[in-house]
Amino acid sequence: MNREESMPLLDDQPPTDTSYSVRQLLIFLIPSLLGVLLFLTPIVYEEKVTIGLGVMADALKATVSDQLPAIATALLLLSAVLGLFGSLLKPRWLTERRALNDLFVLPPLWLALRVLGGLFAAMTFWQFGPEWVWNANTGGVVLKDLAPVLITFFLVAGLILPLLTDYGLMEFCGTLVRNVFRKIFGLPGRSAIDAIASWLGSGTVGVLITAQQYQKGFYSAREAAVIATNFSIASIAFSLLITSFMRLDHLFVPFYLTVVVAGLAAAIITPRIPPLSWKKDEYVAGVGKQIKEDVPAGTSLVRWGLLQAVKRANANPSPGQMVKVGVHNVVDIWLGLLPLVMAIGTVSLAIAEFTPIFNWLSAPIVPLLELLQLPEAAKAAPAMLVGFADMFLPAVLGKGIESELTRFVVACVSLTQLIYMSEVGVLIIKAKLPLNLLELFVIFIIRTLITLPIIALMAHWIVG
Repeated sequence: MNREESMPLLDDQPPTDTSYSVRQLLIFLIPSLLGVLLFLTPIVYEEKVTIGLGVMADALKATVSDQLPAIATALLLLSAVLGLFGSLLKPRWLTERRALNDLFVLPPLWLALRVLGGLFAAMTFWQFGPEWVWNANTGGVVLKDLAPVLITFFLVAGLILPLLTDYGLMEFCGTLVRNVFRKIFGLPGRSAIDAIASWLGSGTVGVLITAQQYQKGFYSAREAAVIATNFSIASIAFSLLITSFMRLDHLFVPFYLTVVVAGLAAAIITPRIPPLSWKKDEYVAGVGKQIKEDVPAGTSLVRWGLLQAVKRANANPSPGQMVKVGVHNVVDIWLGLLPLVMAIGTVSLAIAEFTPIFNWLSAPIVPLLELLQLPEAAKAAPAMLVGFADMFLPAVLGKGIESELTRFVVACVSLTQLIYMSEVGVLIIKAKLPLNLLELFVIFIIRTLITLPIIALMAHWIVG
């Protein structure tokens, strides 16, 4: 070790590639450990497996649960009114502020979806207009079940997410696992944090992390597209909910093992075929490539990762500025994402509930399910596609299937498809990740075709 490495820096000196002070190390360690505890550490709370973020969000939701549908309706109507005001009148005081301009000056399609989301919310809350909008299984699901979760979850997550992403944890972990992730998935090591945050928390949190990292220049277009569509895995908590709903509680351990094996296979294969293989390693214009995970010769992975983490943590804005960014994230979710979820989610659920479209589209899947020797193939086939509308719909359709083997397969496939338009799909499009609706559907089908045979094979072995 040379003299420079062995001597601590003074606190008023910036960290270098070889040295840092104890205070600078703590600026990395304390926020990052808090992020790990809140986002990545599973705990058992009230007899269910969750994470600290989930406990905080659930506590907030329980406090205002009766008012949440009304709050959601108010937010959706406010978003529609402000969107119309900003997009049609374009006052200078609004257009000159980038954050407000991005949120309220909208292209025609996004404006229409925002107005539609506000209209659907009002129709559902006060139950007027066509029943297919406000029915308990369509608009009711989005406004009363999904919107409250999004409001409370993202209020907490949006404010504390910087603990996980902006204080060096991703640099440290990314350096340690870079070789593994590069060789297996063709991705930077920091994407491991996205996967873990999704696995233990929520797939939407994983997408939110990916979008922020892409906009900041830490992911290329290809990497962001691959991570968002392959690593936003269903959380343990949601998996427990699905197994309970489909009467598979007694098989949870082999069930989740099956999901992990099939999900890994899809994450390895899907990025290597179109449309993901066509994406270019280009970074956001005006930002450029900011990531640096290469390790200098003669330096250990741990030491280099620690040095990069400390530098990242000490280059961050003040806590006040971080709170300001967090508040902006929350407002963007509430007024920008929520209307799209309401509009697209309601229409998707209405198509599944009141039309035979998913039955028609799934007809070619019936022979495949029969080839895989799955009982009640005709009943199971629609559940293989309806997940594109909402991740919970396959469980709703598959619950009535008598064969435990087929229910096992339906449940596992629904958790490995990952892309569902009522939440994650809309978030991917809203976050301006380099993917369109058609590409998302193609990736959804590819993941289904990859994971279905693997899951069916393991199901025959596990369930018999």
